[in-house]
Amino acid sequence: MERVDLSPLLHLGTSSFTADGWESSFYPPGTPQRDYLTYYATRFSTLEIDATYYAIPALSTVKGWDAKTPANFRFALKAPHEITHECLLVDAEPVLTEFLKATEPLGSKLAVILLQFPYFNRQTFSNPDDFLARLKPFLGALPSSPRFALEIRNKFWLTRPFLDLLRQHRVALALIDHPWMYPPKVLGSKPEFITADFTYVRWLGDRKAIEALTKTWDKTIIDRTDELQEWVRACRNFLKRELHVFLFANNHYSGYAPDTLRLFEDLMTKQVVSS
Repeated sequence: MERVDLSPLLHLGTSSFTADGWESSFYPPGTPQRDYLTYYATRFSTLEIDATYYAIPALSTVKGWDAKTPANFRFALKAPHEITHECLLVDAEPVLTEFLKATEPLGSKLAVILLQFPYFNRQTFSNPDDFLARLKPFLGALPSSPRFALEIRNKFWLTRPFLDLLRQHRVALALIDHPWMYPPKVLGSKPEFITADFTYVRWLGDRKAIEALTKTWDKTIIDRTDELQEWVRACRNFLKRELHVFLFANNHYSGYAPDTLRLFEDLMTKQVVSS
């Protein structure tokens, strides 16, 4: 079968570019760690950086990311957990300002900032409306660029007022493949879940379940063919709407993120050829 190039609107990458097992399964033998990102950028067009969730990166680090990637490469950065988990958006503007300043050297390579929220319990917010009241002024103060995506791990909070608020501020709802959320067939078929001129997909999986099987991320442990077939259908619909699609695979999804992306590309290619 002749291979078909995928749409330039489709940006595929992994969540982080290092993991136990990748030094032998993904990177050529003997590749020094300082060259990992350079090599990674020859394989994928985008990367989700998890480290920025834990700390605002040093300017030298950000400049290094820029220097090691081509001009058309795109980064997605997790917002610091101080914003989403510690202060829960209260007086979070100084942290966000510092974060945006630190990441300025990426320029147009900074495609998306992900605001990753947890599954809130009733002790944190008694209901979705309380969270919306906190979220509304924060989103209203966001700059027009870069793009922002927002993840929340509670499917019952994906209410119309919540989605309308995201849409009002052009913030994309992160579509996550996770046990707590709707299955991909639902996430990919509901137009109301598209709240911006792009969409942001994360294949997360069940971390606890897969870590009971392995903690070395060098091969596929769980067959995700059925789920990925659904995501192929979803992505084809997104592309028909001329949406940019940023899609990131986590090792916890199937065991080895690069293989997950390879399988998705194969399935996507087969559907393009057969259509």
